[in-house]
Amino acid sequence: MEGKEEDVKLGANKFSERQPIGTSAQTDKDYKEAPPAPLFEPGELKSWSFYRAGIAEFIATFLFLYITVLTVMGVTKPGTSKCSTVGIQGIAWAFGGMIFALVYCTAGISGGHINPAVTFGLFLARKLSLTRAVFYIIMQCLGAICGAGVVKGFQGSHNFELQGGGANVVNHGYTKGDGLGAEIVGTFVLVYTVFSATDAKRNARDSHVPILAPLPIGFAVFLVHLATIPITGTGINPARSLGAAIIFNKDHAWDDHWIFWVGPFIGAALAAVYHQIVIRAIPFKSRA
Repeated sequence: MEGKEEDVKLGANKFSERQPIGTSAQTDKDYKEAPPAPLFEPGELKSWSFYRAGIAEFIATFLFLYITVLTVMGVTKPGTSKCSTVGIQGIAWAFGGMIFALVYCTAGISGGHINPAVTFGLFLARKLSLTRAVFYIIMQCLGAICGAGVVKGFQGSHNFELQGGGANVVNHGYTKGDGLGAEIVGTFVLVYTVFSATDAKRNARDSHVPILAPLPIGFAVFLVHLATIPITGTGINPARSLGAAIIFNKDHAWDDHWIFWVGPFIGAALAAVYHQIVIRAIPFKSRA
């Protein structure tokens, strides 16, 4: 009987009735900080998993551009009314939905970046090596170019150019400063969400977080597109902007193109600094 009573006491202590919230929830489980990734990792170049991850980023970005730019083409097709297309909300859902699906599919292989700004932010946080970061960005850009190229093949050169090729530009009524600010803030929202959704500290206490990670990331992309499509068409992804610009290849697309690299990289850097210094500064309980 004494043994059974002891079991009951242990069970009661092990499974608390009250779920702690806030900072108190962060002390419920042990957590060990993963060591920072090395700056250079030459050994990665000999690993098949390294190239497999790069291929996954290429295919994911290819599919991302294919679906999203085709959606943009459908909305701006001449001779059609807005009621016969998915509209701006549909474009936002296409971008957010594809990110949700592709992050879900590739997260276990490459991390599911599908965006040089995300890769850059995670590199600054030392989540991956410079070797891998550069390789990812190259594969993402190549995938984006191929994806936009396939869309042009379907649409035909005349229709593709007539519809703007899905290229990002600062729209009439907005300044370049407006466009840069929109890209910085939009990318901050995205990369901050990526950091929060994939935070290993949260994983230590909430086992469901990794499963749900693609959902808030995709939803963040959706919301940012709703807000900034009228300003820049929404870049927040340099590979997406580069792929469409190269295939469209008109002067006005290149005039503002720097905004869609500088803005996302600044936004990603700010998100990385904010998450690492402010959010991750909360100490975890250490146990012997």
